[in-house]
Amino acid sequence: MFDAEALGHPLIPPAVEVRNDVRLGGGELRVIIISGSNMSGKSTLLRSVGVSTVLALAGAPVAARRLRISALALGATLHVEDSLQAGHSRFYAEILRIRTIADAARGPVPLMFLLDEILHGTNSHDRRIGAEGIVRALVALGAVGLVTTHDLALTELPTKLGPTATNMHFEDRLEDGKMIFDYRMRPGVVEHSNALALMRAIGLDV
Repeated sequence: MFDAEALGHPLIPPAVEVRNDVRLGGGELRVIIISGSNMSGKSTLLRSVGVSTVLALAGAPVAARRLRISALALGATLHVEDSLQAGHSRFYAEILRIRTIADAARGPVPLMFLLDEILHGTNSHDRRIGAEGIVRALVALGAVGLVTTHDLALTELPTKLGPTATNMHFEDRLEDGKMIFDYRMRPGVVEHSNALALMRAIGLDV
């Protein structure tokens, strides 16, 4: 289980940080699918959960009002890169990382997985089928975790996984040509995208 109240990131100054509650395990809910636009806070939330897990299990203070956590192994696909030396594309590097995470889920300690923009290096059809299979397998092995995505097709996963999964999202709004974010996680699926607005805001004719 991972049960955090007012969770933040230790490298974000308290004067500007926005904290969110994150609760997984200890009941039916094991997976949170997080949708949202660019720069809205999805990856930062995953980093906050990951850093807090490492700090808490090391006996160190965490950036949260309260955190209850069980013993957990940690597996993440944050900052996966391609490699010219190894001849690996970003997608291939990601699925190799996911295989390592799946292997860890079979170990003696329950796994916390943090999958950022899962399988975004492939087409929507393969991404939807692949992501569902990966998440199902991890849950079946007793893991808990978070999955971020821009592909709204993946937000259908909770309807297939039942009460073990739910959708959350981050929002933004456009004011006077500027993107405004409040970095607060809300229930449900995001209802719009800011990609085109961001491109127009920097002068691209789209």
